Amino acid sequence: MIRKKVAPMMQRALAVSALALGLAATATGAFAQGGFGGGFPQQSGEEIYKGICQGCHMPDAKGAVGAGMYPALAGNKKLTAAAYPVLVIINGQKAMPSFGSSFSDQQIANVVNYIRTNFGNSFPGALTAADVKKLRPAVQ
Repeated sequence: MIRKKVAPMMQRALAVSALALGLAATATGAFAQGGFGGGFPQQSGEEIYKGICQGCHMPDAKGAVGAGMYPALAGNKKLTAAAYPVLVIINGQKAMPSFGSSFSDQQIANVVNYIRTNFGNSFPGALTAADVKKLRPAVQ
């Protein structure tokens, strides 16, 4: 009986580990070549949010509390400053990992513009890829 429960759990653990290693290798390869992006195929802000962000921030962007605290993006006044979510995405913060080497400047601009203009948010001032590039730390 226990053996039947362990096998599927092990299979899931191995699958998740393989996925994580694949994503890490893709992101590391892009970073090592001096570029950013290539880690995720989604391009539009909505695609990026639905494919990556909503897993923690929830489909309605109201966040979640459980094994960790995932802040709401809906109605979040910190999004008033467009640089704030850019820097969090690039550098990570608390439980959120850094996605700086996984997303291109355009992908970051797209998802930041999406969260700042959806979920009840209507913050002015769309970002461009050039704006994001200025906020990235210098690659040495």
